[in-house]
Amino acid sequence: MVRAMPNTLDAGWDRRIGKGQIIPDSSIDLHGHSLASAHATLERGLAGAVARGDRVLLIVTGKPPRPGVERPFARGAIRAAVHDWLAISPHSGHIAAVRGAHPRHGGQGAIYIVLRRNRTV
Repeated sequence: MVRAMPNTLDAGWDRRIGKGQIIPDSSIDLHGHSLASAHATLERGLAGAVARGDRVLLIVTGKPPRPGVERPFARGAIRAAVHDWLAISPHSGHIAAVRGAHPRHGGQGAIYIVLRRNRTV
């Protein structure tokens, strides 16, 4: 069973994302990877972002295939799998929300992962 991704952002975050005011702390480009390699790269990158205390991670997945275009090979498989990978990740508890990226950061071909603050008391 795949858990639903959390959604704990306030409206201010969505406004800043919509205006392109978000600056990712780090990014992971999954272009050119196989599914297995992309999954492993995502896990390593997410672990590193959590360890560094990053707040926003940009994941570049590539744009979805255009409707009606048939290709001899599957397109968009990584993009389709990323949300499931995030939901089952050992780091999923650190994810506050997942949002589509602003066009300056890849638009439909990328997503932001907003990580929870690392609060120590």
